[in-house]
Amino acid sequence: MSLPKTWRTALSVRTALIGALTSAVGLVSFNLVAGQEDAPLQASPSATSSSHAEDGTSTEHPEGAAKKKEAQPFTAAQPGACLTWDVAEDGTVSNFAEAPCEGDHRFEVSARQDLGAYPSSEFGDKAAPPDVTRQAQLRSELCHNPTLRYLDGRFDPSGRYSIASILPPAEAWAGGDRTMLCGLQSTNPAGTPEITHGTVGSQDQARVTQPGQCVSVNAANSLGVVDCGEDHQLETTSVVNLLETFPEGIPSVEDQDKHLQEVCTKAAEDYLGGPENLEKTTLQIYWGSIPSESWIGGSHSVNCSLISAHGESGFNSLRGSATGEFTINGAPPAPEEITPAPAPAADAGAGTAPGVTPGDAGAGAAPVAGQGVPTS
Repeated sequence: MSLPKTWRTALSVRTALIGALTSAVGLVSFNLVAGQEDAPLQASPSATSSSHAEDGTSTEHPEGAAKKKEAQPFTAAQPGACLTWDVAEDGTVSNFAEAPCEGDHRFEVSARQDLGAYPSSEFGDKAAPPDVTRQAQLRSELCHNPTLRYLDGRFDPSGRYSIASILPPAEAWAGGDRTMLCGLQSTNPAGTPEITHGTVGSQDQARVTQPGQCVSVNAANSLGVVDCGEDHQLETTSVVNLLETFPEGIPSVEDQDKHLQEVCTKAAEDYLGGPENLEKTTLQIYWGSIPSESWIGGSHSVNCSLISAHGESGFNSLRGSATGEFTINGAPPAPEEITPAPAPAADAGAGTAPGVTPGDAGAGAAPVAGQGVPTS
């Protein structure tokens, strides 16, 4: 028999979500660069005045060059240190300081670079700080490879962490400090570094949301957690660590789907209080999957979510939590009337309605979006 339309729309819906995730990563990267000039404005000068590039190259001036008074770095933080700061509502930064990596922090240092040792006069005594575009180039040139070495190659560029840089505050730059910190941070969609705990190397790098959180996909395909009372497209029911199920190696997408279809269906039923409540919502069950490169990079968890598929290519807009009263595109959910099935024949399998193959999302069964199923 033909599979229900809710199954047939799954692949295109999933494609839309993947596109949104990709765009969100790009947005975060841009905002990281855009915010770096202002990040450590209140940094306290360090008592240490010497600095070395991450690759071990001395930052001292070449033999015979005119010696000058060495500027005091705005921070003594070395690779492996973690940093934190406070951010006011107007974006003002204060209390920039080192912090234990196991506690609250916003940035993990992977390398120190001295732009004064850059092979040109670009960052000389009277040079202005690099603009946003140049910061992005410097981060790519001077931070990317050292950060990968710092993590022993275990980094998922599509995960929750991104490579970033911090420049001295304006006063320190004017005083000659050309220290640039390379490191890792997790940011919100606005580009603000979030509070994290633990070193990046010890974390699951997957970008996931927590059960009960609602996620909006905006016009720019940027994902962000919002209050469930606001318009959103997904509601998270569970976080699933696939490493616990597949500890021996990288699971195929098909193996992930086979496992997650059952796990996410149960998660939705538990989240809503039973299969009947799930059916009444008219929502579809959705889950992500982890490509091999992300698995190798350190991402092993995915979300189970509830969505309302819009045609063949997107999401309907939800408002309110599915655990209570909510709307789909401004209207309450309207479950289709289900015609009672005739009494089963004597040889009908227990619990199987006539004409419905076990496993199919037939009348009265919760539709599952998931990974997409062939329609033939």
